[in-house]
This record gives sequence, structure tokens and C-alpha cells, in this order.
Amino acid sequence: MSGGKVDIKVVLLGKAYAGKTSLVERYIHNRFLGETVPYQNTIGAAFGAKTVTVNNKNVIIGIWDTAGSERYEAMSKIYYRGAKAAVVCYDLTEKASFDRARFWIGELQKHEEGCRIYLCGTKYDIVEENPALRSVDEKEAKALALDVRGEVYVTSSKTGKDIEKIFINIASDYMASKAAAAQKEDDEEIVKLRRSSKKSNCPACKS
Repeated sequence: MSGGKVDIKVVLLGKAYAGKTSLVERYIHNRFLGETVPYQNTIGAAFGAKTVTVNNKNVIIGIWDTAGSERYEAMSKIYYRGAKAAVVCYDLTEKASFDRARFWIGELQKHEEGCRIYLCGTKYDIVEENPALRSVDEKEAKALALDVRGEVYVTSSKTGKDIEKIFINIASDYMASKAAAAQKEDDEEIVKLRRSSKKSNCPACKS
């Protein structure tokens, strides 16, 4: 798929096998390939887009699913450049993937300060069925999300749990920040007009 015009550029980051591609497949195509299709590593990045409606306005979300392999890290920087939001994924059953999520958060904070971070624990269906398989502590995940002023979600691409919620919230947050920026611009313009009006009515200023 190739990228067209989008309102929000969203990038998915995380370790290989963290469930990024499955998450996108569930969200855009509402399907879970699971074990029916042999797993293939994403090379570079794959793109998908979907339109959501927020406050009666359509918002087009462009999603870049980046490769998780370390050899593609340099390439991933190309895809998260200019992103408004990042979904940083980690596998709830693999502690190493959570540690890798910390790396990607650090990269975003260093290179894309304006990118809002959404932390996403994947494969919840596995730990729901067998809690002993959970390797990432919920409190630790929430603490990390708090550190980056973000949110943490627990998802399942198999069942669809909370995947729609992530992207609706991304769109809502984007619209809210856009409205706030427009309001700030209007307020600044009003201040300028008031200053200009005071200056034009000031006798001393005219002399």
C-alpha cells in the first residue's frame, strides 16, 4: 500500500514479534491471521490508512507499521519522522520486548518531541488464558506511560480487545490539540489587535 493524504501520521514501533502487524491487520481489515499464515517479518515498513469520525468530523489516520528487527532501526527513523503519534508495542509475555519499548520511547523523545506516545501491551488473550505467562508487570507499564505523559493499553489482535479504542483516542487527542492550537492563535491575534488599537488611540504615541 502506498501513502496518500492523511490527517494524522501514526507510527508503530517495537521489537520483532511484538504483534505490530497483527494489530494493524485487526484494526484496518478486522482480521486475525494468527497461525493460518506463516509469519513474515516486515521489511522497512508497511502502510495502511483508515478514516474515523470524531465529533462529526472525518479524520484520516495513516499508519506506518515498522520493522522490528534491529537491522532495520536506521530505516525506522525515516518512517517516524513527523509522526503525530506513536504506538509503542510490547508483548505481554516477553519482558525483552518491554525493555525494547523503552529504547523506542527514548528515540522518539530525542528526535520527535512533538510525537505523542501510546504504550500498547499485546497478546492479552494469551495471558488471560494463562496468567502465569505474563512477563510484564502492569504497574511497571503504567509507570512508564506516566513518565512519558502517555497512556497504556492492553490489547489482543485475536479478539480485537481495545485496538479500536487506541486509534479513536489518537484521533480525538489530535483534534483536541488542533483545536487548542487554533484557539491559541485566535487569542494571540486578539491581543495584537488590542495592542494596536491602544497604540492608535494614544495621543502621546501619535506625536
